[in-house]
Amino acid sequence: MSKYNTADSRNDDTLVYVNGLVKRSEAKVSVLDSAVQGGDAVWEGLRVYNGKIFQLEEHLDRMFASAHVLCFKNVPKRADVKKAIFETLNANGMSNGVHIRLTLTRGLKSTSGMNPELNVYGCTLIVLPEYKGLVYGDEGLQLITSSVRRNPPYSLDSKIHHANLINNILAKIEANHAGADDAVMLDQAGFLSETNATNIFLVKKGILLTPFADSCLPGFTRAKVMDLAHKFDIVCKEKNLSITEMYTAEEMFTTGTMGALSWVKEVDGRLIGAGKKGPVTSRLQSMYNDAVDAEAVPIE
Repeated sequence: MSKYNTADSRNDDTLVYVNGLVKRSEAKVSVLDSAVQGGDAVWEGLRVYNGKIFQLEEHLDRMFASAHVLCFKNVPKRADVKKAIFETLNANGMSNGVHIRLTLTRGLKSTSGMNPELNVYGCTLIVLPEYKGLVYGDEGLQLITSSVRRNPPYSLDSKIHHANLINNILAKIEANHAGADDAVMLDQAGFLSETNATNIFLVKKGILLTPFADSCLPGFTRAKVMDLAHKFDIVCKEKNLSITEMYTAEEMFTTGTMGALSWVKEVDGRLIGAGKKGPVTSRLQSMYNDAVDAEAVPIE
């Protein structure tokens, strides 16, 4: 389990939103919901900092785009989704140190089956807010390289932010068995793609490197780091990166909503650099925190 991704008793008596507010302990979806029948859903992870939600509009853009690609029908309006998010946070008095799992399923089916034409009742909207700190801490991640390859776009396009995550879960199982925090996943050609949960950055000779977003999700934290690098004159390049380039990097860190920027200590038993957080990583962490303070959207 990730270092800090553990249960928090403050969440026990909270309210969640499943097409309306309900006690967390009583929250359910039907056995005929598409998320149960076929993992047929899209989702986003949101962070709440000091009364504000970071990158809210970007996450909603991606959720609605993914729902469009999957031909969801009777999708709730954007204003209604935002209202549900704010209503749930306010009902719980949640304003800081909170992660929201926002899920939109294809909805309830008239009878069991994979055919989307059986979905005649509209989508199911789920807002699950939890008190949850940054899940990796700051002690340095220990990773392994997974034998499970990341899905190529000709098989399942990672640009669809879908809830069918068995590929990633299989890689995470390997990491669990190895006693590692997470697993690096390669693409079909053997180049770095991402971890089972985050995007990857390396630093070599002061240059920031990240894999092409061909088989990985081009995450919003990844995009923000690249924007900050450009803004503050840190050279950043996308390229095919091999395992050897990873092992010999001076610094390595991962990015994602759940953990922000998390530095990597070792991969497959090889120390990355000196096995300590590097100066480029530290600088980007500080700049990212400043961006959160400046750009996050207030809870209404």
